[in-house]
Amino acid sequence: MSDWDAARYHRVSDPQRAWGLRVLERLRPRDGERILDIGCGTGRLTGDIVARAPDARVVAMDRSSAMLKEARLHLAARVPLVHADAAALPFEACFDAVFSTATFHWVLDHERLFRGILQALRPGGRLVSQAGGGPNLATLRRRARALLESREFGELAGGWQEPWRYAGVDDTRRRLEEAGFVDIDVSLEPAPTTFDDAPAYSEFVACVCLRRQLDLVPAERHDAFMRRITEAAAADDPPLTLDYWRLNVDARKPR
Repeated sequence: MSDWDAARYHRVSDPQRAWGLRVLERLRPRDGERILDIGCGTGRLTGDIVARAPDARVVAMDRSSAMLKEARLHLAARVPLVHADAAALPFEACFDAVFSTATFHWVLDHERLFRGILQALRPGGRLVSQAGGGPNLATLRRRARALLESREFGELAGGWQEPWRYAGVDDTRRRLEEAGFVDIDVSLEPAPTTFDDAPAYSEFVACVCLRRQLDLVPAERHDAFMRRITEAAAADDPPLTLDYWRLNVDARKPR
């Protein structure tokens, strides 16, 4: 299983940063707070937290070594980087806020995820997050599976299972309640994302959306696979548009 091409992700991840800035408006970080950024990636949004609250104590965490190596290039040395899994958080009553964007759908065990976040928060601490949810990227995922299952690409899918969990509103609210959160607000919103041209679409999708599917495809066939995916997207209306959906979560730990 390949790790992220983190330098490439840093360059192409403008959509993720744009969504994340809206989540940051909900976070409203304050000086003096201890804030954990789960799934910090290359640190673009972590840096935005620090810029808005220079005296906050921000910790950046990711399970990807490649992402953390890239983040170190972009974040101030005073921001600690932690290599850890969101489903096994190594913190207890440490943070006033947990912030996360474009990460929770990579965690299959949301029950354990939310229990760990509750444990990491101080009494009254808040969770402010956004991730893929509901029918996120349904069209792209369907096309990629069809190609993987086709004779053209050697029927590569086999028993492969998607490594994502795109949760819905009701099940997410229930899991938060069961974990012990209060003041819960969960919503799902469409976030269609259109690219200027086919090369930009193809590069983004290969780096961000279909990385795991491409792990199944021999390297010499990657270009052919992405060409088929991009040609199909170019024929859509509107063309070269990803059907993103974002699941927003705000909740608090009881005092």
